[in-house]
Amino acid sequence: MIFRLVLIVVVAYALYKVMRYLLDPKRKLDEAVQQESYYFYDDSKNARKNFLIAYQGALFEGEKYLGTTEDAFDVVSIFVWAHDATKLQGMTREDFLFLEKEIQLSYPNAVISWKNPIEQLMKGYRESV
Repeated sequence: MIFRLVLIVVVAYALYKVMRYLLDPKRKLDEAVQQESYYFYDDSKNARKNFLIAYQGALFEGEKYLGTTEDAFDVVSIFVWAHDATKLQGMTREDFLFLEKEIQLSYPNAVISWKNPIEQLMKGYRESV
């Protein structure tokens, strides 16, 4: 009887760990980087925690800054940079505009700023618009 109870507990714990692993957002982010797909990892309820974006094999990090809007406190400024600038090879301005639109979906009141070298690419675009 004790053996069955221990076996049930061990199986339940193993299932719990497998589910946690499969649903882990960090694992999904790492998988998206390897597969060169898109994944947005963010805790939108925590303005202090940076978000991560996997896109075309590159990993981007965004730092959020809280401020005031007309009627509430919200994220008003975001600085985004790439973890490895060599992974940016082949990316175009349209790729970064896509990332900006995706960020704006979560933070509509935020002004998005890019750090170098992306800033130089986007600077030419913003001056022409």
